[in-house]
Amino acid sequence: MTLKAIFLHGIIVIDGYLVSPLGETALAAMGLAAALGGMVLGVIFAFAHAMQIRAAQAFGSEDPVFRKSVLASGLVVSGAIGVFGVAAILGLGRPALRALAPSDAVASDAWSYLTVFTLVVLFEAVGQSLSSYFNGCGRTRIPLYGYCLSVPVNVGSSLALIHGLGGLPAFGVTGAAMGSALGAFVQVAFFLWHLHRSDGALRRVAGWRQGSFGGALRRHIEFSMPIAATFISATLATHVCTLIYARMTLTDFAAMTLIAPWNMVAGQISMQWTQATGILVAQLLGQRASESVLDRFLAAAWRGAFVTAGVVSVVFVVLCLSVDWLYADLAPETRATLFGFLPILVLASFPRATNAICGNTLRASGDTIYVMKIFLWSQWAFRVPATAVLILVLNVPAFWVLSLIVIEEALKFAPFHLRLWRGDWKRAVVAE
Repeated sequence: MTLKAIFLHGIIVIDGYLVSPLGETALAAMGLAAALGGMVLGVIFAFAHAMQIRAAQAFGSEDPVFRKSVLASGLVVSGAIGVFGVAAILGLGRPALRALAPSDAVASDAWSYLTVFTLVVLFEAVGQSLSSYFNGCGRTRIPLYGYCLSVPVNVGSSLALIHGLGGLPAFGVTGAAMGSALGAFVQVAFFLWHLHRSDGALRRVAGWRQGSFGGALRRHIEFSMPIAATFISATLATHVCTLIYARMTLTDFAAMTLIAPWNMVAGQISMQWTQATGILVAQLLGQRASESVLDRFLAAAWRGAFVTAGVVSVVFVVLCLSVDWLYADLAPETRATLFGFLPILVLASFPRATNAICGNTLRASGDTIYVMKIFLWSQWAFRVPATAVLILVLNVPAFWVLSLIVIEEALKFAPFHLRLWRGDWKRAVVAE
């Protein structure tokens, strides 16, 4: 799961690295377009994460009707989100970019990137649902293999289309989106082929959960909504903050654009450990495991979370020490800002990991409303308004803006841990 997530989120890192020789304007354009397109992808990922937990519960119950209902409902929900999201991007994206971009050149490049990126949105609507289904059923290697196929396609085609290699036209920043679309198509094709081979028999299973497909779909949405709302809120808050970042100086905005995907990719080492913990807790609860078994498992998973947080910190140390080599074409001020992020990135890794263990365990038990509330108030009552004040009013350097992630994790620490230590999650009946 960790390797797959790194490949998934590495798409933006790859695009950023390949586009960086084009300069800060191209990077700003890609960052702005990714902020808008990422809002739709965030909704897709949110429902896919909920589907992952639901699939784990179905897998633990060993009920093929339950599995069939989860798979079909998840695909329908994600497909509808993808289509609606693309329509919204094509209808509203251009005026939004013109209003938010710091210059006409950035707005023009961002629109070119975004129009092609809509293909990535459609492919990921299918791909993320299938990936979550396989993960929930314990077959985590299948999503990994799919991304192992797609990443070389993405890298090679992006490199050729950005810079015009091999006689191809040089599309600049738009070429990065083309390469991402080709890579996403490859991984979706692989997932569909494997689903047909391994789970084709589900089509012959009679009946639906709750008596009909409509009933199964409604129940799936009811279960998924609080979990999805949590992730949608997190994604929207992140991208709203990114749009606010566009009002920073060009070098600070470029630094924030570059560090955001690195922060996301490196964080997957820890985050996927905690998500896997949630999947296994859901399976154990579906099997009605005893409280002692759940306690032993979670204690071991918690120790592992601290180890993964340490690994993430080491990755950030190596990254920040290598910025002069990785981004030699950028301005010295941008590279200096990236290096200055190091203490914040290291410090945030540990509370983020332990908070995530709590959140995923509570979601697996069905305590989704409480988790949603913690995320909502920490993001919209603190991070977004604090970001606006620091940038739009106080005009502080990027270092202090990024430091808000540490404060946000500190605010969530007590509510998460007190709820988990209460122990109600161990007695949840997830089949209901």
